[in-house]
Amino acid sequence: MRVTMASVPKPDGRRAGRANEDFTGAVPAAAVLVDGAGIPGGEATCRHGVAWYAHRLGGALLGRLPLAGDRDLPALLAEAIEEVTDGHRGTCDVTNPISPSAAVAMLRHAGDQVEYLVLGDAFVVLDRVDGAPQVVSDPREVTIIRSYQAKLETTAEGSEEYQRILRDLRAHRNRPGGFWVAKDDPGAAAEAVTGTCPASGLAGAALLSNGASRVVDFGLADWAEVMAVLTASGPAEIIRRVRQAEARDQVPPDDATIAHCVPD
Repeated sequence: MRVTMASVPKPDGRRAGRANEDFTGAVPAAAVLVDGAGIPGGEATCRHGVAWYAHRLGGALLGRLPLAGDRDLPALLAEAIEEVTDGHRGTCDVTNPISPSAAVAMLRHAGDQVEYLVLGDAFVVLDRVDGAPQVVSDPREVTIIRSYQAKLETTAEGSEEYQRILRDLRAHRNRPGGFWVAKDDPGAAAEAVTGTCPASGLAGAALLSNGASRVVDFGLADWAEVMAVLTASGPAEIIRRVRQAEARDQVPPDDATIAHCVPD
């Protein structure tokens, strides 16, 4: 499996040299993408920060994949979450609801099968040879956030009521009936969206952070067109188009990351 990657931090005129809070990497026959997430005020809970969490989690996953044997992807993710959490449990408030967390996408070619995992608002797109791409996502976080959006839009930002609504929203994180992300609880890995498909049925696959999947949200391309552009021009072209649309529509930018995988 050949993997082409691009990861571009969001422009931030207030913070020169801001760290990229996304991570992507690959080992033979597998690829990983981690999209770190932070909440205002979270700096007080973790002295390391969101980028550290995302990069440590990605590195822990890549270190396990070549030696995984028959362990499934959720088991590897659970081990990696536990390792990273143990790495800063003594210095940071890891269980605080606003401490760093991350969405995760994984892909592994094992024998004649391709395995995939999505936890949080990342994407895996499987480019099938016999039809439209299969888009694998975990919509639970977006669904929960949308249910609070109207309240937040009609409440004064920074008010006590606004903060109460945010606390209520965050209480759904890593809870039954809510949404799940990589954070401090290894048990969240068991809640990931997973599956397999025959390797022979795929022309390729892609892992995208939600900052890169905006190419579809903005109406710039459908998923079939995204896969065609990745094949012809590579991940950097998709991210370039996203940045253009963000600037044109005055949408706050986000870190954008893509790993494009094709058979050898």
